[in-house]
Amino acid sequence: MKIAIGETAITLEQARATLAGPITVSLSPKARELIVKSAETVARLLKTGDAIYGVNTGFGKLAKTRIAAEDLSKLQVNIVRSHAAGVGAPLDEGVVRLIMLLKINALSQGASGISLAAMKTLVALLNADALPVVPGQGSVGASGDLAPLAHLSLVLIGEGEVLHKGKRLSGAKGLATAGVGPVALVGPKEGLALLNGTQVSTALALSGLIAAERNAAAAILAGALSIDAVMGSDTPFDPRIHALRPHPGQILAASHYRRLLAGSAIRASHLVNDERVQDPYSFRCQPQVMGACLDMLANAARTLMIEANGVSDNPLVFAEDGAVLSGGNFHAEPVAFAADMIAIAIAEMGSLSERRMAALIDSSISLLPPFLIRNPGLNSGFMIPQCTAAALMSENKQMSHPASVDSAPTSANQEDHVSMATHGARRLRPMNANLARIVAIELMASVEGIDFRRPLKSSKPLEEAHKLVRSKAASREQDREFSTDIEAIARMIERGEYQPLVPMLLSDLGCA
Repeated sequence: MKIAIGETAITLEQARATLAGPITVSLSPKARELIVKSAETVARLLKTGDAIYGVNTGFGKLAKTRIAAEDLSKLQVNIVRSHAAGVGAPLDEGVVRLIMLLKINALSQGASGISLAAMKTLVALLNADALPVVPGQGSVGASGDLAPLAHLSLVLIGEGEVLHKGKRLSGAKGLATAGVGPVALVGPKEGLALLNGTQVSTALALSGLIAAERNAAAAILAGALSIDAVMGSDTPFDPRIHALRPHPGQILAASHYRRLLAGSAIRASHLVNDERVQDPYSFRCQPQVMGACLDMLANAARTLMIEANGVSDNPLVFAEDGAVLSGGNFHAEPVAFAADMIAIAIAEMGSLSERRMAALIDSSISLLPPFLIRNPGLNSGFMIPQCTAAALMSENKQMSHPASVDSAPTSANQEDHVSMATHGARRLRPMNANLARIVAIELMASVEGIDFRRPLKSSKPLEEAHKLVRSKAASREQDREFSTDIEAIARMIERGEYQPLVPMLLSDLGCA
């Protein structure tokens, strides 16, 4: 995908493409002009001798310390080196690629005072897919994602490490692969501009959002399959019900369930003389629960796309009137709230899926053989996969506690309230991995249940889903190991192979 920075806002679709693979970025003429004017404004103001935070002063608690003119360039290099204090496993390539895109987008709006030379180098690295190695831990989500962005910025001065085509290289060699040399950071605000901002937490949250959308599609599909497996009712999806409580996500979810179940011969077989009046909540209330999750994801998407297109460093440069203003756009509270919403949605989707899974193996509810296996007793069937789903569900519940309500004062109490957005967003990856495996177990169990309803057939889309599951997980006539099949189905979910059957949930809710 080719993205021209400065022409239009970054879109969610561009974020998806950036996470998925290499992209090509260019700076529009407008962006170049804004970058140059901003740097010139900082240089001009510096000559007045006035104190400008981070330009001719120290940082954080050291903001009252004035820096001599001959040390200003060294100050910008020092901040990059000193703040590179991240620890833990490196962020994955897609997330780093998106961080770089968001950073370029923010710095190109002419409010940061960075040089055009530094920007060209950052663009060259991204276009070469030479991705800085960025440790995932160390940011508290305020004053910018300082530590991880410092590791990204180290590469610009020829230090740090780069991942290129699967190989880890020194920062200097990484620059060489991109056909550029180290940046001197002679500009009086360049290092601070690179380090300050919410791009790491925002990229992590967007990655979690997009994975959650894939999981939501698979969860809706699994829920529809489970309805047919237990010979449940499609009455709860009647549009008249949802028109009286018109939450957009609920209406959208109900429409997917109606479409997926339409034409099912299994459903048609029990329209008459079925003594059951209502299905359990995990079946009947799917539009209400999944719809609420979709609305939360959509709200998070709107917040994150505002953040992706905003400027969040400090101080901010206003070239039109020559002002340099210190504020707090680096505080990632909106991102923290969005990440918390995504986490809650992930936990709830898993909780609902696990409850349907538990119903499928309970013969008193499903009217299927106990644990979905022939000759139960000799065979345990899906007994323990349900335990696995319950374990993963509980892990996600524990991880879904809001990160945004936490705060740990830093920088000698100068930064006395922080958002914790970065680790709040980083936890979304393991949560999504857990959810994919919960839904994978339900998919396997639901198609097993449908096989017990043969020769009756389900609807066309559900038969397609059945075929997809069976391509990786054969029917079980007797016990065999489960783990390999669960992982295979989960990877299909993570690759989006089920998504065409329940397409583009966020775009349908107005999040392009």
